[in-house]
This record gives sequence, structure tokens and C-alpha cells, in this order.
Amino acid sequence: MNKVELEAKVDSLQDEINFLRAVFEAELNELQGQIKDTSVVVEMNNSRTLDMDAIVADVKAQYDDIAKRNRAEAESWYQQKFQEMQSSAGAAGDDLRNTKSEIAELTRMISRLQNEIESVKGQRANLEAQIAEAEERGELAVKDAKARIGDLEEALQRAKQDMARQVREYQELMNVKLALDIEIATYRKLLEGEEDSSSGGFSSGGGGFSSGGGGGMSSSSLLSLSSFLHLFSTSCTSSLSQSFHNPQHPSKSSRPRNLVTEVLLPYRHHRESKR
Repeated sequence: MNKVELEAKVDSLQDEINFLRAVFEAELNELQGQIKDTSVVVEMNNSRTLDMDAIVADVKAQYDDIAKRNRAEAESWYQQKFQEMQSSAGAAGDDLRNTKSEIAELTRMISRLQNEIESVKGQRANLEAQIAEAEERGELAVKDAKARIGDLEEALQRAKQDMARQVREYQELMNVKLALDIEIATYRKLLEGEEDSSSGGFSSGGGGFSSGGGGGMSSSSLLSLSSFLHLFSTSCTSSLSQSFHNPQHPSKSSRPRNLVTEVLLPYRHHRESKR
């Protein structure tokens, strides 16, 4: 039972008390009017030789007795109603106190929930700001990652192209080295053949070189050829190493062929002129 119902019940009981009081007053006024009418009748008949005082006293006593009984009944009824109202009011007061306590508890709960709602709203705003910031950072990170992926793909493509070019250059250099090794071996064989043929030009007694034209080579020619071969081998090895470690300059891969032309070709002409 809530406060409104209790207040309505109290108002209803108060109206009932007021109604009963009005009824009691109306009955009392009616009795008093009857007594007054009786007195008038007695006064009108006062000319008779009757003991009107005794009659009036008797009637008055009767009406007083009736009034007392009515008053007692009314008081008893009012007392009963008052006790009922007190008990109802006590119960209503208990209910009202309980209701007030519940209202206070609900008020505290509402206040606490409102504070929690405000706190949650603040957390939500912070989370939304963090989400927006994270999304922005994520978009920037994705763009940066895409750009880096593009750069890496381009670098990978360039690396593949450089690797393919280096493989081709390495293969070419290996082919050049193989050809140079073959030529070096060939000229070494020629040098060894010249040394073998020149051994017949030494004199048996003096240990010197022969100056005749027996087809042999002088010591200066042998030393010159050895120097040529040493220079040729060193230059080829250096050129091959530089070409492999500097793939950005593939034109150097043709240097061994130039060395063949620049170093060994004069030697070939020299040998052909000697023949």
C-alpha cells in the first residue's frame, strides 16, 4: 500500500467521522426541538389543573435518558471507529514509514545510478575518443604500411633485376675468366716450349746465352714474356674481382679482353717477326 492510498483512506475515514458527527448533531437538534415542542405544548395546556411540572420532568427525564443512551451509543460507536482509525492510522503510519524508507532507499539508488550513468557516459566519451584516435592511427599505419610495402616491392623488383643482371655478369665474367685461363695456359705452354727450345743455345763451357740465330730466345725475351704473363694474370684477376664487386659498372667486364689486346698482342707480333 503506497502513500497515496493511505492518504485516501485517512481522508475517507475523516469524511465518515464528519458525517457521523453531523448525523449525531442532527439527531440531537431534533431531540432538543421535540423537547422544546413539548414544553410549548405544556405551556399551552398550562391552564389545566394538571401537574405539568411532574409531566415535564418525566418527559424530560425520558428524553434525557434517550439522549444519554444515544450519546453513549454514539460515543461507543465513535470510540470504536476512533480505535479502528487509530489502528488503521498506525498501520498506515507503519506503511507510510516503510514507504518513506523505501522512497529514501530508491532515491539513494537513483542518485547512485545517476552517478554511475554519468561515469559511464564519461568512460564512453573517452572510449569513443580513443577509438577515433586508434582508427586514425590505424589508417595512418595502414597507409604507411602500404607505402612501405610498395617501396619494398619496388626494391624487391630492383633487387631481382640486379640479381639477374649480376648473375648474367657473373656468368659472363666466368666465361671471360675461363677464356683467359685457357689463353694463359696456352701462353704458358708456349713459354715452356720457348724455354725448352732455348736450352740448346747455352754454351757448354762458359755458361752464357748463345747469340746466334739457332731459333732460340734470349734471356731478356724470356723475362719479358714472364713479366707479361704475370702482369696479365694479375690484371685479369683484379679486373674480374672489381667487376664482380661493382655490378653497377658492367663495362669493366670487357677489360680482360683489352688486356689480351694490349699485353699479349705485341708479344704475338714479336714472335711472328722473329720467325
